[in-house]
Amino acid sequence: MLDNIPITSVSSISEQVFTAIKKDILAGDLQPGARLLVLEIAKKFNISQAPVREALERLKSAGYITSIPNKGSVVSTITSKEIKDIFELREIMEGFAVRKSMQFLDEDDFCYLERIIRHMHAAHEQKDILNILELDMEFHGFFYKRCDNHMILELWTRMRMKVMRFMAISNRHYSTDGLADWHLRLVEVLREGNSELAEKTFIEHMHSYKSIHLN
Repeated sequence: MLDNIPITSVSSISEQVFTAIKKDILAGDLQPGARLLVLEIAKKFNISQAPVREALERLKSAGYITSIPNKGSVVSTITSKEIKDIFELREIMEGFAVRKSMQFLDEDDFCYLERIIRHMHAAHEQKDILNILELDMEFHGFFYKRCDNHMILELWTRMRMKVMRFMAISNRHYSTDGLADWHLRLVEVLREGNSELAEKTFIEHMHSYKSIHLN
């Protein structure tokens, strides 16, 4: 659902179109396989076709959409096998990232993570699925950034979009009840300082989500 939003700067037209379409994809309003027609989008935004084409090219480069012969630009698909593979890799990577990060964590870090959880709870109360997804990725992405391994961070950056898209699709059918509480439990375990228990709890968290949404 591409809402007509105000465009205030010529230089930012393409950026705003890119952001609006990306949000609709992540929110699940634009489902896999949905066609994105340049003329239709330009009409909705009341703009010329050039910035729309530029925005679509950026979305293609980021993996959100793809080109199909005789159909044009469509929202890219995500297969069940692809998601299972990502979750398996993520369990290995995130366990490592959490263990490595724990030696650097201080009280400011714990407060930062707890602040994310408070925002996550508020987003759940407001039924703001997109914000919940972004906060969830911010929480877990923290450890990929803090583990001081550039390859791990690069892999996470590449997976992040597909993880968000899968969660956006599945969360339209499943409740996010308890998600903030789960993350609070993760912080409590981190505060205990037991790296083995922390890794186990993070993996358990991912297993619980995978068992609900992939089975």
